[in-house]
Amino acid sequence: MQRVLIVGSAGAGKSTLAREVARQLGLPVVHLDRHYWRPGWTVPDETRWRETVAALAAAPAWVLDGNYGSTLDLRLPRAELLVLVDLPWPLCLARVVRRRWDPRAAGRADLPAGCPERLDLDFLGYVRRYPRVSRPRVFAARAAHAPELPLVRLRSRAEVRRWLVRLPTF
Repeated sequence: MQRVLIVGSAGAGKSTLAREVARQLGLPVVHLDRHYWRPGWTVPDETRWRETVAALAAAPAWVLDGNYGSTLDLRLPRAELLVLVDLPWPLCLARVVRRRWDPRAAGRADLPAGCPERLDLDFLGYVRRYPRVSRPRVFAARAAHAPELPLVRLRSRAEVRRWLVRLPTF
């Protein structure tokens, strides 16, 4: 396995899981947030963003984490495995709130320089709506762009731990 795509709600643990999967498989990890955001949480030009994602996805090996539904069409066909970290939204919400004030979150490896951890009502709403709005978009994109792509759906912290123990057997 050379290309693993990890998606899920904010606070689900995508970046942490991506780092561990990359470590176990000896693959480079790519955090899309680091490539998307510009200092001060500035949004990039859509054309340049798609070019960036296409170049990242074209690499021969990666563990790539991040949602960015507008680019799933570029990433899904290149992936060999799709992992949906689908933890309950209240847990994800609690994690993003806790992470905001956790001093260990400063300088997170998955965020670019100039983008300190933030918390606002829009972001909290995104986390709350993820199961109803974004999760169905992931399934629809998979059906449209990579219907044969294997999917692992992890719905609890225990499932994540069990899956990681089995990971080297892929």
